Amino acid sequence: MKTKTKKLIDKLSQEHSLTKSEYKHLVKNYSAESLGYIAPLALEAKKSIYGDDIYIRGLIEISNICKNDCIYCGIRASNTNCNRYRLSKDEILSCCKNGYELGFRTFVLQGGEDMHYTDEVLCDIVKSIKDNYPDCAVTLSVGERSFESYKRLKDAGADRYLLRHETADKRHYKKLHPRKMSFDNRMSCLNDLKRLGFQVGCGFMVGSPYQKASHIAKDLKFIETFSPHMCGIGPFIPHKDTPFAKYSAGDVGFSIYLIAIIRLIKPNILLPATTALATLSDDGRVRAIMCGANVIMPNLSPDDAKKNYNLYNGKKATGLEAAEHLENLKEQLESVNANIVCSRGDMKG
Repeated sequence: MKTKTKKLIDKLSQEHSLTKSEYKHLVKNYSAESLGYIAPLALEAKKSIYGDDIYIRGLIEISNICKNDCIYCGIRASNTNCNRYRLSKDEILSCCKNGYELGFRTFVLQGGEDMHYTDEVLCDIVKSIKDNYPDCAVTLSVGERSFESYKRLKDAGADRYLLRHETADKRHYKKLHPRKMSFDNRMSCLNDLKRLGFQVGCGFMVGSPYQKASHIAKDLKFIETFSPHMCGIGPFIPHKDTPFAKYSAGDVGFSIYLIAIIRLIKPNILLPATTALATLSDDGRVRAIMCGANVIMPNLSPDDAKKNYNLYNGKKATGLEAAEHLENLKEQLESVNANIVCSRGDMKG
């Protein structure tokens, strides 16, 4: 490992800020040695605030119907091979009931930009969840909406909103999305969510097509300056029915290295060990936990939904990724001195 790389990791650990060129250096100088050096620093930063606690969220994939045609996504509008579905309010509440009995105190409603879920429909679902489970947090991840829509959802009781920025580089964004989608609008939505008082999550894919070290450096600087409550990153995984089908998947080790960097940027951030990591590597989730991740989102969705909500090839939706295997997940994490906590799991500090 280069002396400069070590010095920059130490600087980040102490000051929680680097220039874009310094982030670019860290990105370009990723190695097993640099990962080995940063991992204990990131884990200690996480433990200084959260101890050994790992927060669990109950993921409910409410619909794979989407109006958008993002080039990397398996549920893109133009994919005629996708078996479409949409969960009803009763089905969503049934998932919440199951999750609550298992100990979950956060429910994450994730789906494509399905126009069935108008403000009226979605607000009714959010209110019902909060009425039935007032000690729980509701997180939404349903894409770009207007300021007024976000406000209505916040007023209905939604606590958090996840909206991956995907890339902080405008030109790169255009290469991943259809013309009608706008980088500026994505950033505007993130700022609207923060203004409204949501706990906001952003994030990006590691190893996405056309991605350069300079793009990731911009992502890291954006995370530093935007200062989200949550950040979800994971390796790009291609889907067979998209124009990116033949591109290679992102690297698991590099993704975990970036998780560690983000932990040092913002020690109190909520960082998930994503399903994409678990899909590419059986120990990907545990390795992420050992590098500072502190959130896992087991899947509460009905079996048919798990099977058909395919953003990428080979998605792991069984075994430890499924909520019914929570005890096995607890045992696995205890083996690395991590402890699942059944609470809302808000960001501290």
